[in-house]
Amino acid sequence: MRRTICVAPLLAALLGLAAGAAAQQTAVSRASAVKKAKTAKTAKKKRLPKAPPVDPTAGDNPDGDDLTVRRAAVDALGDQAGSIVVVDPSNGRILTMVNQKLALQSGFTPCSTIKLVTSLAALTEHVVEKDTNLRLGRYMQFNMTTALAKSNNEYFAALGNKLGFERVVHYAQMLGLGEKAGLDVDGEQPGTITDAPPKWGGMGLMTSFGEGFSMTPLELAALLSSIANGGTLYYLQYPKSEAGIEAFSPQVKRTLEIAPNGIDDIKLGMRGAVEIGTARRANYDPNENIFGKTGTCTDFRAGSHMGWFGSFIESGKRQLVVVVMLTSPVKSVSGPLASGVAGAFYRNLSDQKYFASADISMKSEKSDLPEILVCCSHH
Repeated sequence: MRRTICVAPLLAALLGLAAGAAAQQTAVSRASAVKKAKTAKTAKKKRLPKAPPVDPTAGDNPDGDDLTVRRAAVDALGDQAGSIVVVDPSNGRILTMVNQKLALQSGFTPCSTIKLVTSLAALTEHVVEKDTNLRLGRYMQFNMTTALAKSNNEYFAALGNKLGFERVVHYAQMLGLGEKAGLDVDGEQPGTITDAPPKWGGMGLMTSFGEGFSMTPLELAALLSSIANGGTLYYLQYPKSEAGIEAFSPQVKRTLEIAPNGIDDIKLGMRGAVEIGTARRANYDPNENIFGKTGTCTDFRAGSHMGWFGSFIESGKRQLVVVVMLTSPVKSVSGPLASGVAGAFYRNLSDQKYFASADISMKSEKSDLPEILVCCSHH
């Protein structure tokens, strides 16, 4: 008796096993490919090219500098291409300028440091208050403090669109952009302000990335000095001899017409940037009050990547404004990196007991900082 074998079910079973094995192999291959891609991406990050070392002090004339401050700045900057400007915000005296040739050039894209201008404009024009929450997505919202601390682009783009071009330019000019910051500082060139919103990105790009502006380290130092001292924009002066220092007299450029609490309101966000935000590398000592704003972007006109950090310290009776600007032809600089340079500078001065004479304990604003929301940000 011949036995009949039904082939179809057996063939179907074999095909099913083969398909399952193939699917399993495909999944393994896909997982392997993802793992390799992640490994390659991590390796690429580790292999980021570094800019060649330079001597940023070449050609500088330090006559008249505070030599303790200059040594601390030179040591902090090292062999990086960039500039450090240190100013006494109570009178506008430049205490040191490292890489003077770079600092006095006609300016670079300010990146996210422009958000200080946007903030003061929005608060003064009552576009928002300090605690106004802007919802920027289904699960994301910011107020002024958290947006400054995390440097959230969407928040400041929204403010720019509400403010409009003319009001933004008005406050930028009031704060000293587009004009020389110094008084008879040899070789200084002013930054510039565009006469129309950027064609690509419009007001949002202008008020979050600084597109349309060029800014010098001296202009940012003057702007920060006016925040640090409570609203007076001084001409920056750079005496170059002992006689010049003896004859030095502060010169007021203008008094800022801004919201009465505007400076105090943005200082919370600037302190937050140092404590829990984009400028954490500047926080060399949690007992010191350091306020700052980072900036990271590419200046396509100059063909350079930019890393900015504008800051000031309140240590007892003493205040200092410190601007760090880093440039590189390769993507090796950033605002957080610049904040680390500033942190090294502050640490160097502290090691020299520079702040030791200040015997007044100033209230830290750390406990007043709200919880920082998870967000998309640009430094």
